[in-house]
Amino acid sequence: MRRALGLIPLLLVLSACPKDEVVRFSAVLPLSGMHEIYGQAVRKGVDLAYEELVADEEFPYQVELDTVDSAGDPSKGQELLTQAYNAGALAVIGGVTSAEAIQMVEAADRFDRVLISPSASTPQLTGISKNFYRVFPSDSREGTTMGNFASQKLQLPDVVILAKVDTYAKGIVEVFQAEFERNGGEVLDVIEYPPGAADFSGLTDRVKALDPAGVYVAAYAEDIGLIISELVDQGFEGKILTTAAFAAPTAIEQNAEAAEGVFITQAGFDLTSEDPKIVEFVEAFRNKYALSPDLYSAHGYDAVMVLAEALRAGGPAATDFWKSVRGLRDFVGVTGTIQFDERGDVQKFPRVYMVEDGNLIDYEREVEIRKEILLKRLRELEEKQRRRALQGNS
Repeated sequence: MRRALGLIPLLLVLSACPKDEVVRFSAVLPLSGMHEIYGQAVRKGVDLAYEELVADEEFPYQVELDTVDSAGDPSKGQELLTQAYNAGALAVIGGVTSAEAIQMVEAADRFDRVLISPSASTPQLTGISKNFYRVFPSDSREGTTMGNFASQKLQLPDVVILAKVDTYAKGIVEVFQAEFERNGGEVLDVIEYPPGAADFSGLTDRVKALDPAGVYVAAYAEDIGLIISELVDQGFEGKILTTAAFAAPTAIEQNAEAAEGVFITQAGFDLTSEDPKIVEFVEAFRNKYALSPDLYSAHGYDAVMVLAEALRAGGPAATDFWKSVRGLRDFVGVTGTIQFDERGDVQKFPRVYMVEDGNLIDYEREVEIRKEILLKRLRELEEKQRRRALQGNS
């Protein structure tokens, strides 16, 4: 049965073989508002995983999933999380943004129940609670990866950082800056702007005046798109680097021309992988939605599957279920192998992607492929030259 969204829950109850015990999960996601680009993507993955779970006749429990809209408001998210636990949810998928997750953890601790985030990434969440887990890697890894890439691979001598004043941007900027400077790079300036800003021309004017070799943009997708477009319109010729927040296909599609050549860090999902598990997921996703899954859909899918695995192993008693989540080992998801450390983090390592023709390509893998092609052509050329030399001497 499907009901209207908004603050009214979407209760997904699909027909299945009767099972002895009903277990309730909930998902608190930003299905509207400025972060809906992430919430809607996560929801697609969550819904697909739930449908597969219900259709699994060997799964020992009847699972119900209640999905509600936080509208991206951390206070509303905490309120809805409280309602979900009061309604008997054994665990909740939520905290799509870092700001939401931080407030929601307080409710998880009051009820001593599991909260699993599909995408919150600020280092501030590391070790925040024994009840909080995330299938998305901490920004400490993403910021380090891009800081190292900018200084070592791109060999940029200096950068300017453009960052929104919020929890997410603050965490990743600190890590990126520390790694970039550790490798000898210079951060000419960190230019921050307040939430709600709509005109970025003044900020990009400041960037151009400093004339850096690169600019690192830390914000959410809508702002990133506007800033990148403004930089390109103003003729900025340096490298543009940004975060996984811009990895949503819709964001890239809406800014396709300006985004060409932009570098993005992304963790844990390769749409082109030949791994049978990923191939099956991509096919099922395309069949259901007539589009390809993205980074956030994949992590939403894995969040549900992690809860299902913990339920299968530990059962529905709250303490046993918590122990099962905590003790999860080598669970193979579509975003990679998942197990949580003592601080609730997963051990995943982001890679750098580049936008090319509106698509994200794995930059270093592509460099290696192109290098091999070039070397092959050089070897062929050398062989032709050798043969000509032999013919000339005969």
